[in-house]
Amino acid sequence: MEELRGIYLKIMKNYYEILGVDKKADKDEIKKAFRRLAHKYHPDKKNGDEQKFKEVNEAYQVLSNEKKRSEYDTYGRVFSGGGGGGESQSSGFEGFDFSNFQGAQGFEGFDIGDIFGEFFAGRKRQSEVRGRDIAIDVELKFEEAVFGTKRSILIQKNSTCEACEGSGALKGSEMNTCPTCNGRGRVREARRSFLGTITTESVCGVCFGKGKVPQKKCNQCQGTGIYRKEEEINITLPAGVENGEMIRLAGMGEAVPGGSPGDLYAKVHVKTHEYFTREANDIRMDLNVKLSDAILGSIYNVDTLDGQIDLKIPSGIGFDEVLRVRGKGVPHSGSRRGDLLIRIKITMPKKLSRNAKKAVEELRVEGV
Repeated sequence: MEELRGIYLKIMKNYYEILGVDKKADKDEIKKAFRRLAHKYHPDKKNGDEQKFKEVNEAYQVLSNEKKRSEYDTYGRVFSGGGGGGESQSSGFEGFDFSNFQGAQGFEGFDIGDIFGEFFAGRKRQSEVRGRDIAIDVELKFEEAVFGTKRSILIQKNSTCEACEGSGALKGSEMNTCPTCNGRGRVREARRSFLGTITTESVCGVCFGKGKVPQKKCNQCQGTGIYRKEEEINITLPAGVENGEMIRLAGMGEAVPGGSPGDLYAKVHVKTHEYFTREANDIRMDLNVKLSDAILGSIYNVDTLDGQIDLKIPSGIGFDEVLRVRGKGVPHSGSRRGDLLIRIKITMPKKLSRNAKKAVEELRVEGV
């Protein structure tokens, strides 16, 4: 019994290994790993891998949630729901008597994954009818990333048929009971194994799980309820969005007959700015100041993302010293904002007039 339990544990998914992070990894490390792998394996990429993409997303949904991660670390599964597949969902395995397998004949060479797949993933396969996810790239100016913006993007994808509103039926046509599944929306299949006959259910491929078929099919989608078209997607990019961040639009991916649409993932690419750089929620810039102004102090008119401000340069300021302008950084945590950090660069004169040299010599005499 313990040996079989060990086999079961081995076929369970290890979310940490899937994301390639240590069990002690913090939220930022987990988030970075997810972004990297989601971009690498997304099925819309040339060398993408849909199965690995789903595994990465499933792992992230659990490990990015403190409660689910705690349950997973403690019990090897999630009880709070919404954690995707694998060991994080109820599979009908609870209470199974492993002692029935002790001394089982003909066990060697048997693909135990097929059997456990029937027990643990059967119901998941029945309910998971979902369209493909879509990945796009969105380029933003530095200012747009700081303050947020909106984008309208045209993409080609499978969408719900507007003519029949997804029913697949010609307008005015009646819906009849599906003859293949007799209105159940599912068909049963019997398979034999060393455990005996195992009956599984799958979504009916004729009615796509609806239990009804149109008497007359829609001319536009040919009865499937979906068709490929160019669709305008409106994306809201929040204030403070970072370069490389993935924005998820639930249900905006590809539609699928008899199921729910996939999601749309927008990867953000922020252009570099001529003057400004970002550091967490702060914005940094350099300001060139004349030597005389650094010594005596002055007022400089400075361009910020919020417009021009008058910046006071205190007398005796040093090279690379930083002046902080509060509330002129990146918006975060509701109405709060980071700061603008201005690094002083003192411009040394290349030539001095006779009077200027005399003044500097007097400063040298005074030990300045």
